[in-house]
Parts: sequence; C-alpha cells; structure tokens
Amino acid sequence: MSVTLALAGNPNVGKSTVFNALTGARQHTGNWAGKTVELAEGGFSFGGKDIKVVDLPGTYSLLAESADERAARDYICFGEHDGIVLVCDATCLERNLILAVQTLEITGKALICLNMMDEAAKKGIAVDAEKLSRLLGVKVIPMAARSGKGLKELKAAAGEIADKPAMKLNFGPALEAAADKVAEGLAGLPCGGLEPRWLALRLLEGDFGFAESLASHLGWDPSALTAAENAAERARAELHESGLASDEIRGRVMSGVITRVEELVAACVDEKGGPSPDRRFDRVFTGKAFAVPVMLAMVLGIMWLTAVGANYPSAALSALFGRAEEYIYSFLVGVRCPPWLCSLLACGVFRTLGWVISVMLPPMAIFFPLFTLLEDFGYLPRVAFNLDAVFHKCGACGKQALTTCMGFGCNAVGVTGCRIIDSPRDKLLAMLTNVFVPCNGRLPSLIAVITMFTVLGGGFARALLLTASILAGIGLTLAVCAILSRTLLKGLPSSFALELPPYRRPQFGKVIVRSIFDRTVYVLGRAAAVAAPAGLVIWLLANIGFGGVSLLSRLSALLDPIGRLMGLDGVILLGFILGFPANEIVIPLILMGYTGGGTLLGYDSLASLRAVLTSNGWTPVTALCFVIFTLCHFPCSTTCITIYKESRSLRWTLWAMAIPTAVGVILCAAVNLISHI
Repeated sequence: MSVTLALAGNPNVGKSTVFNALTGARQHTGNWAGKTVELAEGGFSFGGKDIKVVDLPGTYSLLAESADERAARDYICFGEHDGIVLVCDATCLERNLILAVQTLEITGKALICLNMMDEAAKKGIAVDAEKLSRLLGVKVIPMAARSGKGLKELKAAAGEIADKPAMKLNFGPALEAAADKVAEGLAGLPCGGLEPRWLALRLLEGDFGFAESLASHLGWDPSALTAAENAAERARAELHESGLASDEIRGRVMSGVITRVEELVAACVDEKGGPSPDRRFDRVFTGKAFAVPVMLAMVLGIMWLTAVGANYPSAALSALFGRAEEYIYSFLVGVRCPPWLCSLLACGVFRTLGWVISVMLPPMAIFFPLFTLLEDFGYLPRVAFNLDAVFHKCGACGKQALTTCMGFGCNAVGVTGCRIIDSPRDKLLAMLTNVFVPCNGRLPSLIAVITMFTVLGGGFARALLLTASILAGIGLTLAVCAILSRTLLKGLPSSFALELPPYRRPQFGKVIVRSIFDRTVYVLGRAAAVAAPAGLVIWLLANIGFGGVSLLSRLSALLDPIGRLMGLDGVILLGFILGFPANEIVIPLILMGYTGGGTLLGYDSLASLRAVLTSNGWTPVTALCFVIFTLCHFPCSTTCITIYKESRSLRWTLWAMAIPTAVGVILCAAVNLISHI
C-alpha cells in the first residue's frame, strides 16, 4: 500500500532534518513543473506501507507571496497527497500554529510534528502535546529530529492519518454570512476536496492570483472563474455597505486565525524560562556596536585559515598528480600511442584536470566546512540582517545579502539562490551582481597572487589583504546595485520578512560530511567536468600554428595593446578568456603563455611562480590589476548557463557578462593610469 504525504512548515523549524530522518538516502531533488522552485522527494517503509514524502518549501502562511510560498500553498491545496505533516517549532509555537490552523481549515487529514522539544525544555518552555492534540482534533507527535527522538512514533502516525472534518473558525456574523453566499455559488463547481467556505474566504480577501491558480488546478472554465469573482465582488460591496472596508477583510480573516492560535498557546504552553540566551548573543552579533567588527573578524579568520591551510595539501596533491601524469604518459607510450596523442591526453587533458583538483580542493575543503558551521550555528541570517539596511539604501532587496553569501562558495549557486527573492526586478539585480563576490574558483588565484606579492607580515598580512579584496567585491556589488537600480532596473526594492533562527550548537560531524559531499564534491565535480575538455582545447591552441608561432601566441599578441592599457598584458587577458570554462586554470594558462610551452604548466612553489611572473614584467601594479580583474570579469560558463536558465533571457545573460567586465576594465585602466602619474 502506497501513501503520499506533504511535509510543510515555516522556515527554520527543522523541516529538512525531519525529512532527512524520515527518508534517509531514499530521496532526490528536482524542480516543480513549470517553476524554478526546488522539489525534494523521498520515501520510507513502515508497517507494510510504502510512504512517499514531498518536502515543500518553507512558508509562514497560506497567504502566499513568493514563488516558493505559492508552490507550497498550491501543493497543500491541490496536490495529490493523502495527508499533510505540519512541522512546528516547539520553542516558538505561536508563530508556527498560524500555518497549521490555516491548513486545518482546509482538511483534517493532517498531523502535527512538534519538533525541537529538547530545545524548548532547555528554554523552560513546556508544551502539553496531548491537550494540543485534543483541541486541534489531529495527532500531535513530540519530537527532537536532530537526535531522532520521536521518529518511530512519527513514522507510525504518518501511515495512519485519519480523515477528519476540517477546522471551522469564526470570523464574525457579517463575514460568515458573506462567505456562505459565495460558497453557495461554488457548490456546483469541482473543489477538489477543499472546503467551499474556505475557497469563498480566499475570494473575499481579493486573492485573485489564488483564484487563477484555483481555476487552473481544478479545471474551471473562464466563465466559472469570472462568475465566482463577480459573486465575491458583490459580497465585498455588501460588506463595505455594512461598514467593513474591502481592504480590512483579509485582516479580519487573519485576526480570526490569530485569535484561535492565541487560545491554543494559552491553553497548551507554559513558559517558565528567563530571558533567552539568544538575546545575549544577538547583542554581540547584531548590536550596533559589535555587529560589523565581529563580522569582519569572522571573515578575516576564515580567510586566514583558508589562505594558510590550503598551501600544504595543495602542494602534496600537485606532486601526486605529477607522478600520476608520468605513469599515464609511460603507459600510453608503452601501448604505442602516437607522441601527439600521449601529450594531448597526459599533458593536456589530465594535467589540466590535476591542476584544477590540486588548486581547488584544499581551499574548498577548508572554506566550505567553516562556512557551513556558521550556517549551522545560525549566524548567516544575522549577516543578512546586518547588511539589510545597506542593500536597501542601494536599491536592492535585503535578501540579496543571503545570495551574496552563497556566491562565496559558487556564483552559480548564488544565482540559483536568487529564487528566494520575490520581486523579478530585485532578483535580476541580485543575479547580475553576484559575480562580484569571489567564488571558490577565483579564491586560489587571489590567494596565490596576494601571497607572492606580499613581502611583509606573513600569513596575517595575506589574510588581511584577502579579506580586503573580498570586502572590495562586496563594495562593488553595492555600488553596481545602486547604479543599476537608477538606470537599467529602476524601481523600489521589495520588503521581506527575515526570521532569525535560534542559535544551535553545530553538529560538527554532519557539517563536515554535508559540506564535503553536498558542496565540495559537487562543485569540484562540475569544475573537473569542464576542465578536461578545456585542457584539450588549450593543448590544441598551444600546439597548432603557422609560421612557427602557435595560435596561443598569436592571440595573446593581438590582445596585448588592450592588456597594457589595463596594467596587464595580452597573455593575462587570454588566460582569463580561455579560463571561461573554469576560473581555476587562469594562472596555468598564463604560465603556458609566458614559457611558450605546448602544455599547461604547474609550479613547484610560489617562489618559482613569482620568478616566472616577474621575469615577464609583473610588478606590484600588475598584481593589483590582476586582483581587480579577478574580482571583476565575466562569470564562468557554468554561472552564465545558470543565469540564462533562471532569467530565461539571453539579453540579461549578456548583460551579466558585460557589466562586471566593463567595471574591471575601467578600474584596471584607472589604477594603471594613476601608477604612471
């Protein structure tokens, strides 16, 4: 017997933890049909039943605003499921019960998963789950998903969700009478198991976006939708004549929900604890005096650990791949492959792949776990809170602070994260400027160049300069947002509600595993998939030519005048252009161009690399211009493809490439001009 359940709840209630605990490895992720909203599905077996679980995007209520919230609402209302599991946070039950009560107005085929009972106990909050169950008329399962407590009871209850009557709330005589009139008009229409009275209230509220979704899912013809909307308008006019303004109807309905929630909390929750420890933490992490210094100190610490710690494993991996390359070359010679094919496969494809892995893996293996620990601790939403006012002043939405943080790992991930922004204008603004944040593919190049040209101060000075370059990237993001919001993308930034989740002790083991497999391996695999064919193209350019000069040399000579104007040279510019598939191979390409070699070159140490660069005219000004252009140039191929998929527009994808490149060219030319004054 097969059962399908929808897993719903507010953001930050541990819904993903519950989903993972229920489904284990039996899960997959895709996109909602016709929407850029992530869908996760999984399953488990219990009591002879195969139970499928659909993890819905987090939403605070069924009054949907964003694409994520609309997808969750539509699945709750119209999805082909056999019941709904509502995950609630026991530490702040009043807010969570709003969605629960709204859902129970639609259907009684639901249960409440009362998560974080352990944290509630620590804060002195006692919730009477049995009494709450009696008052709601559905099962309430106390649970601590992080430790697995209550998991067996939840699985048993999930397979036995009973079909009970929907909850009926009282919204006052006038509104009740109007809802009944509209509901009468819906009686002959298919309602898909939804309460006609509930549908009538949505129409009375003027939620005609929901009405269109309703008609689409239930197969209403346009005339039926028009008739329902007209009936709702007549009822709204009658309410207005009786003294209830049209814009007050939604408030009256929500007031009825909140009143019921307050009654439930008063009856079932006993809060004996003192001031929350979270308040004391927030005085430091979000207070006016300490928020910015603490944020800068954390960034500096992470960059120092990444810059210093990545050197040794990177050198070891480089040596390992060097030996492996020798074995592969010897094997190919042994099986009598032509010399050109041996060089192509071993010195072209494999060497490029080895460079990307050896240079990219160590910083990621350090940066991602540290970044994920801050996320697990609950600090990243505080960063968005601290930066909200700054982004708003620049004409952007405060949620862009979150997508900016995502861009540190991978700009493509940051672009995908822009789905959380409701306004199409603000979403475009975030996508067009995410590239100014140095992703993990550009961090190794920044680290290498800053390390080589930082003579004094050691590791701390390098970390300080790396932090300064990252802050410069954020500053450029804000500046370009301010310009675009007054030119290409005029308009007011949208508002948003940001919930600050409670601070939690990070689960170090799970964080390391999740950051390695979900982030490091994923990003590395994608980069490796791009690097291998890129290595083939690079080898061909370096080994094919005419007149004794390779195509690589001719192209770099063609770009040299533009490069000199920017404080760089043609070889460096060509390295950035050919590094379009993967930013990690920019420096190896530059080395190949300088040495005239037919294969991609690595380096034994930063000192030997610095010697090659300085012998080819690099100065501190060149290094500074290289850092600037590393921060400000076109996104990599993966990010460009992601921007196109998210925006569905070639025009905006081209703008996303042109804007940072233009900024980089202007800044580099300005620095070069000033250096010669």
